[in-house]
Amino acid sequence: MGASRASQQPGADRLASGGLGPASGARPATAVLFVCLGNICRSPQAEGIFRQQVAGAGLQERFIIDSAGTSSYHQGELADWRTRQASAARGVELLHRSRPFDPADFERFDHILVMDHSNLRDVLALAAQPHHRGKVELLRSYDSQAADSAVPDPYSGGADGFDRVFDMCELACAGLLRRLTAQPQP
Repeated sequence: MGASRASQQPGADRLASGGLGPASGARPATAVLFVCLGNICRSPQAEGIFRQQVAGAGLQERFIIDSAGTSSYHQGELADWRTRQASAARGVELLHRSRPFDPADFERFDHILVMDHSNLRDVLALAAQPHHRGKVELLRSYDSQAADSAVPDPYSGGADGFDRVFDMCELACAGLLRRLTAQPQP
């Protein structure tokens, strides 16, 4: 039916998803985590978009991609139906189930992309080591055309808000992918 929870853990993904370690002679995978409040709107949408962009570039073996929320309100739930609908209309399938951000994610992921300043503050508050803080950025910092640095939460609004969030995430994820594929891998 579905993958076991152990195989869904980001740490396990480094090998299971093709993120081969240096001993194999391949580049280590770059682990990317998208974070919003409940992990049912913005971050799973960004995760799905980034997965699609990575697959379209034929780079699946170079990335581990996941999403999480700063709260556990919706733990275990699929993305909001409006997020799934907006994503499906653009050919992006969202299968992720919500999970809370875990401080261990600082060690599991190379890049932690948050959706707004509240998420930024909440994630940075959990950073136990100075180097953890350097992994956390606003997703829209990768969209050179963005007038605002935040991806607004569409949860309390209408369906058009989910479409606008999709557009924002799509542009920012494309910028992120360009940046991550332009820099030399360790």
